[in-house]
Amino acid sequence: MGQVWQRLIRKEDPSVYEDKDSHLPRVLRVRDFLALGVGTIVSASIFTLPGVVAAKHAGPAVSISFLVAAIVAGLVAFAYAEMSAAMPFAGSAYSWINVVFGEFFGWIAGWALLAEYFIAVAFVASGLSANFRGLLATIGVNFPKALANPVGTDGGMVDLVAVVVMVLVGLLLSRGVSSAARVENILVVMKVLAILLFLVVGLTAIHPENFHPFFPAYHLNADGTPFGGWQGIYAGVSMIFLAYIGFDSIAANSAEAIDPEKTMPRGILGSLLIAVFLFVSVGLVLLGMFPYQDYANNAEPVGWALRHSGHAVIAVVVESIAVLGMFTALIGMSMAGSRLLYSFGRDGMLPQKLGKLNSRKLPNHALAVLITIGVLIGAFFPFAFLAQLISAGTLIAFMFVTLGIYRLRPREGQDIAKPRFRMPLYPVLPAVAFLGSLIVFLGLDIQAKLYSGVWFLIGCAIYFLYGMRHSALTKGSAVEQETAALGQEKD
Repeated sequence: MGQVWQRLIRKEDPSVYEDKDSHLPRVLRVRDFLALGVGTIVSASIFTLPGVVAAKHAGPAVSISFLVAAIVAGLVAFAYAEMSAAMPFAGSAYSWINVVFGEFFGWIAGWALLAEYFIAVAFVASGLSANFRGLLATIGVNFPKALANPVGTDGGMVDLVAVVVMVLVGLLLSRGVSSAARVENILVVMKVLAILLFLVVGLTAIHPENFHPFFPAYHLNADGTPFGGWQGIYAGVSMIFLAYIGFDSIAANSAEAIDPEKTMPRGILGSLLIAVFLFVSVGLVLLGMFPYQDYANNAEPVGWALRHSGHAVIAVVVESIAVLGMFTALIGMSMAGSRLLYSFGRDGMLPQKLGKLNSRKLPNHALAVLITIGVLIGAFFPFAFLAQLISAGTLIAFMFVTLGIYRLRPREGQDIAKPRFRMPLYPVLPAVAFLGSLIVFLGLDIQAKLYSGVWFLIGCAIYFLYGMRHSALTKGSAVEQETAALGQEKD
């Protein structure tokens, strides 16, 4: 039993990751990471979540839910900033936890994140498809149901737009991150301008009485979920947290950052600050324009609010740019997910072909697998019941990273370089960030926890049946033992 435990906690030498990732070109600057972070965080969720969460849980206090979720995400972001500055490796939490806690725990953290990327790529592509088809419907163009929905959903066979969009993103990223970053930067600027346009126009249509009562009285919804009071705000936090997970996509690409000690903290914390301002502002303006009850079951509250306040043309403009903006989230998620799969292949945890780079030093094998699985999930299978796995898996990784700071600090300046940025108020803040993530995780519904448990068991099975036997650490140990045996024979 002791030998098995020692195998589980074998730690990778950080210098090995530095050597393995040195082939990835360092081309990304602070502005690229800001665009990547804002593009991923401020995705489809900003155009849907404020109204949905207000109607279902928090009422006008939805902005408080956004703020609380942002505080928890901000605390975790401090840990991410220090980790990525000290260890700018592909794979983010997977690689870091492998170094500070050991192979098995790194695998579990990475496996949890992989659920996020597989499902999020499909989820955003499906959301983009729905909004794009909605825009075409305004000019009388309608897709046949067979080509508009996944199998088993309203007569659907395949979500054709989602398939095309994911393939286009894959082709763009296969040309290199520099090309993708240029497209990302342009689209993010357009998306932020569209949100600002909504805020300016929406401010002219605010009715202060819609904010009263700001904290509705607590009661249970028909489905048993809480509405109003602190219970509704808390439920809103767990539902909203999905919106803030995008900064992991920045960290996953840290091996391609120019001067990561400076670039990574600025990219992670800067993108989160921009996203918090936009989310809270959109929530306040939306809830000021119409009563929160009007947003119940409304998949496009921003466009709906603009149209019903007499701004139909601006609604079309904002929604059109929003569709393009969702493309940026797909770029960010696909970049990060492919780097995570690359790191699994690099370390032998999954087939090593995933860890191979092509002649242009790009992990296109990993990218192709990610896009293929995203297409299968998003185009052919209804996946709404899996959506909360995104939050559940990411929160598990966040808890590992915050605790990892305690194992990282003693090694900084030893076998790990001491970064210029360090998480403030150590050792208190990492514990607060861990507890915040745990509290948000406990607020997820029982299905999300159940599905994350099933995903965890699948990950354990893969590790014990494949990863443990094929990992680079196992092969390295075998080589060392053979070398030692040969040395003894010569003696």
